[in-house]
Amino acid sequence: MSLLDRINLGYGFRKYFRIDAAHDEALRDQVYRVRHEVYCEELKFEPERPDRREVDAYDAQSLHCLLRGVDEPHTLVGCTRLVLANPDDPDAPLPFERTCAATLDRSIIDPAKMPRGRIAEVSRLAVCARYRRRKGETRKPADIQDEDFGSKGQPRFPYIPVGLYMGAISLAMRHDIDTLFVLTEPRLASHFARLGVDIRQIGGPIEHRGTRVPSAMDVQSIVRNMRMIMRPLWRTIDGEIARSLEQG
Repeated sequence: MSLLDRINLGYGFRKYFRIDAAHDEALRDQVYRVRHEVYCEELKFEPERPDRREVDAYDAQSLHCLLRGVDEPHTLVGCTRLVLANPDDPDAPLPFERTCAATLDRSIIDPAKMPRGRIAEVSRLAVCARYRRRKGETRKPADIQDEDFGSKGQPRFPYIPVGLYMGAISLAMRHDIDTLFVLTEPRLASHFARLGVDIRQIGGPIEHRGTRVPSAMDVQSIVRNMRMIMRPLWRTIDGEIARSLEQG
């Protein structure tokens, strides 16, 4: 990680990656192929499909992000999606509402009582295997760990998972989403805190491809309270999402 990369994370991101809103069928097809590679072929979370595209019922009501390499634009790196309320049935549960129905603490927050058009869930975050090289990471679709931030003597940064989350946040802002929900490993909150993101656990743990907890984030607070070192990265990713939507 060069000195300029450390000073300006946006510059570091642009050196290696590009992120797009998958606004057309061709880009969404690449998203589904990444998911099939990770969720079906590698991790066996889902059955393999003859067309090698991992698609579910929530994709029709979702916005998608696709992360690719800069030097080789056809090199797929990762993806994620933002599941919105079903426009035909707004009260229908989001995926985490079904999965965590028995463990959600509705005294903290009750998604069922919130304006359904103002909430969304970040899900299906996946990173291709060649970009997941740490010991023990082959059984996870994506991850953030303490060592991703390096040390004072050898700093580094988890561009890929953070970039995908920021892409989802950018899409959320553009679609007037106030609250994001996510189902992740319990330690994610501590890693997000290092970035200035306040993520609140809103229920007990469940077993879902490992131990997972439901959490909530306020979209405006994420951007408002973001650490200064993160702002160049945010501006870069938000700008790339905006340009990809304009081109669409």
